[in-house]
Amino acid sequence: MKNFFQAIGQSTRGLMLEEEGAQVVEYALIIAVVSIALVVALKGLTDNNGGFTSFITRVATCLTGTAACK
Repeated sequence: MKNFFQAIGQSTRGLMLEEEGAQVVEYALIIAVVSIALVVALKGLTDNNGGFTSFITRVATCLTGTAACK
């Protein structure tokens, strides 16, 4: 019985010292913050009249060089 409790204690100590789960959570938080920043940036780039579709059209026009960029 004593060996059983020692094995549980060692397993518990191993789980407490393991940091892989914390790294996954940190990466998930970083991805969430970057995603929110991108959404806010794209929202600021779009105009109120045409919205996101108008923004994409302007970008395509500038990239193809078919007209002057605004």
